[in-house]
Amino acid sequence: MSIESMKSQLSAKPGFIAALDQSGGSTPGALSHYGIPESAYHGDDEMFRLMHEMRVRIITAPSFTGEKIIAAILFERTMDGLVGDKPVPAYLWEDRGVVPFLKVDKGLEEEVDGVRLMKPIPGLDPLLARAVKLGIYGTKERSVIGLANPEGIAAVAAQQFDLARQIAAHGLVPILEPEVLIKSPQKAAAEAILRDELARGLDALPGDYQVMLKLTIPETPDLYLDLVRHPRVQRVVALSGGYTLDDACTRLAANHGMIASFSRALLGELKVSMTDAEFDATLAKAVEKIYRASTIKS
Repeated sequence: MSIESMKSQLSAKPGFIAALDQSGGSTPGALSHYGIPESAYHGDDEMFRLMHEMRVRIITAPSFTGEKIIAAILFERTMDGLVGDKPVPAYLWEDRGVVPFLKVDKGLEEEVDGVRLMKPIPGLDPLLARAVKLGIYGTKERSVIGLANPEGIAAVAAQQFDLARQIAAHGLVPILEPEVLIKSPQKAAAEAILRDELARGLDALPGDYQVMLKLTIPETPDLYLDLVRHPRVQRVVALSGGYTLDDACTRLAANHGMIASFSRALLGELKVSMTDAEFDATLAKAVEKIYRASTIKS
């Protein structure tokens, strides 16, 4: 796999990132929304098998290509899975032209100072080494901000940058994801504090590697424009965070330089009961809407 070709695609190609990284805690909800209730399976192995089948159906659909989807974020089990007899990361890049990323965080701590830090990630270095061998380009790691607490947000940013340094040491590009909850009563204030913390962290990065940022679509359009233009940032991407597809796209379109990295907003209308033609037509409609919001700005 050509890392330079992947870097060129991530740095400049129009398009967006598909987030296919639901993990153990969110998998039952994702399957239920897809039309598979918890009563339809027994145990984690069967649950993850069904989830893998859903993901394979998505990434093999005719509309899921690098023409508009420049990358995809995977859960660890998806990275280790197959499409036919080909590893998923290789299939994405070689057959679809989509750059593969890996979600590496293992969930969140309890809330302190209005934020939830990431739990420790045991075995991270071996996981990153395995990801490199499988052709993964970068990683994603999520923490959560609920209130405009300066100390809490500073702690989130510090943890994200510490983890980014460990990931970059493996030659991978980290996506920092300090999510501000869309229902936060202090969303705009929290975003302003986060912007400043991220700018300080970027300025202090050692070496010359780049990172990516995955951020909630801000209340103030173009709030993150200086981060988009920062020389240490390869791309700033937006999470949908619970907004509907239409609302997320409208909000995203007002932010120059940001592209989507949607999960629920991309996949929310897909159902297991659909024919393959219906499935692809529904996915294609969402892909087109998100692509336009990511590339045609108001």
